[in-house]
Amino acid sequence: MMRAFLSRLPLVLACALLCLHAGASAQNASAQQEIESASRAAFAAAKHGPADVPLGDQATLKLPQTMFFVPRAQAERLMQAYGNGRDPSLLGVVMPKSDEEDWLVTVNFDKAGYIKDDDARNWNVGELLDNLREGTEASNEERKKRGFPELTVDGWVEAPKYDSNTQRLVWSVAAKHKGAGADEDPTVNYNTYALGRDGYITLDLITQQNRVPVDKSAVLALLDNLHYVDGKRYADFDASTDKVAEYGLAALVAGVAAKKLGLFAVIAAFLAKFAKVGILAAAALGGSLWKLLRGKKAE
Repeated sequence: MMRAFLSRLPLVLACALLCLHAGASAQNASAQQEIESASRAAFAAAKHGPADVPLGDQATLKLPQTMFFVPRAQAERLMQAYGNGRDPSLLGVVMPKSDEEDWLVTVNFDKAGYIKDDDARNWNVGELLDNLREGTEASNEERKKRGFPELTVDGWVEAPKYDSNTQRLVWSVAAKHKGAGADEDPTVNYNTYALGRDGYITLDLITQQNRVPVDKSAVLALLDNLHYVDGKRYADFDASTDKVAEYGLAALVAGVAAKKLGLFAVIAAFLAKFAKVGILAAAALGGSLWKLLRGKKAE
């Protein structure tokens, strides 16, 4: 009998691992054992709010009492257990303590350099969406070659908004598998960016599309409580010495985002023999193992 379980993944990626046949049962057991071990290690290392969480040498995140933070090493192991490749920009993940909530926030720092935000004054969100669609469609050929489902971009869940006073960018796009039914409630990434002197920190919320209006308050609260340290703020930029990014703010939506949607999770060889990987999370065919393990974190 087919066995399925769902996990949410960082890097704007979330993978559904499906057992293909009974002959893979031993591999499936090994994979699940690593998932459970990685989850226990993550919960054991978690820092519970309220707490100040240092984000490398760049910033501090004030974690509220309702959430906990999994550090980089344990978060990276968890990602790999669920089939995701290494991400050198990962700083950790944030999760809610309450079992009534089912979302995940990935925390990353990209040392791209100082990003000029001039283009945000007159960008065309319609053109940005078209670029996202084109980039996603171009990646579908490679998806087909690798046996992954093709994606299509429906539209904005929230059109890009940039605050030039705080250097904060927020946006979210709806993407789903081609041929999906109209009643599908896809998993989406609600993306937030905080620009700094050396690059940008992203706090990406992964949740169901119909939960965005409620769940986005969690990541927006984290964004408000993210503060760059002195010397690393956007205003600390020194044109005579500092690196300037090769792209502007619009590329964080139209270019970098299209690349993210086109990325493939790199899965271990033993997983590749029995698992199909979706870039966005599929609906759970069974209970959410992730939520189950989170509910047992005290044990």
